[in-house]
Amino acid sequence: MRILEHLEIKVATTEDLTALEKVGERLFDYPIKKERTVEFLSDPRHHLVLAYDGIQLVGMASGFHYVHPDKDPQLFVNEVSVLEGYRNRGIGRRLVQFLVKEGQRLGCVEAWVATEKSNRAAQKAYLAAGGTESRERVVLYGFAMVKS
Repeated sequence: MRILEHLEIKVATTEDLTALEKVGERLFDYPIKKERTVEFLSDPRHHLVLAYDGIQLVGMASGFHYVHPDKDPQLFVNEVSVLEGYRNRGIGRRLVQFLVKEGQRLGCVEAWVATEKSNRAAQKAYLAAGGTESRERVVLYGFAMVKS
């Protein structure tokens, strides 16, 4: 396992678009859609932090912050991903910590994330980043959206 000499974690901008497109579905669920990436990065409530090993994009964490009529702002951590050859080096933990600090800077009073019980790597990263596991059981429901 190669030691990371220079790992930079930063908030993504449109200047990162080429690197995002290049890494594509190796880091994300699907290939990058340029127009959606620009839309995401232009929205002040959406956040994407990136980890670079030199010029190689090796990890990302995304989230969004929101408000509700009875709550102060909260940050939802949506996805965290690290390229296969870079896993188990603390990059996921550092990405989550960076994203949570970004939420705190924006006035969020809480951050939260959910993952599957089978995703031990994610659980390990979230605990190492300072998260605590909820004692309450969560049930997830999905709704398919059909185009009219």
